[in-house]
Amino acid sequence: MNTKKIVITGGPGTGKTSIINTLKIKKFHCFDEVIRTLTLEVKNEVSTSEHISNPIAFANDPMTFNTRLLNGRIDQFKQAGTLNKNLNFFDRGIPDVLAYMDYFNQQYGNLFTEACQTHVYTHVFLLPPWKSIYKTDNERFETFEEAVKIHNFLEHTYKKFGYNVIEVPFGTIEDRTNYIINNI
Repeated sequence: MNTKKIVITGGPGTGKTSIINTLKIKKFHCFDEVIRTLTLEVKNEVSTSEHISNPIAFANDPMTFNTRLLNGRIDQFKQAGTLNKNLNFFDRGIPDVLAYMDYFNQQYGNLFTEACQTHVYTHVFLLPPWKSIYKTDNERFETFEEAVKIHNFLEHTYKKFGYNVIEVPFGTIEDRTNYIINNI
């Protein structure tokens, strides 16, 4: 079976999870964002006064956190290859880890770049920053301005690894979901 692996990415608060949830309702197989679970774990490890940014920045050991995140995304990628599904959607992909590490000016070695080169997605859809829908929550700490910068890092990172990044236009969740489905 020719399994397609489709990433839906973008800065924080761009509607990724809403689109993933809509795809699930439409009976597509979707992998949830790995970082949400890791964020909750890290928040329990550090003082609440340190929860001022993405957990990649405030974790006691950012490299261990990033490695766990990378491994979680690699596991999802591999799992998609074992399923009997034509289409597999991912709420963020492996290159997202590098984009965030670049954003936070964190160093990484060959393990990270090789993971991006070895595990290649079929399509990458990028959701642009959208101020009118942006909000923070228990796992989202960035300001809208920071979200715009993260968007730029994501776009640059995916293009650096040779992806044709498809930007999803603004619209209703249903319109955006259909745009993605129609462009696969």
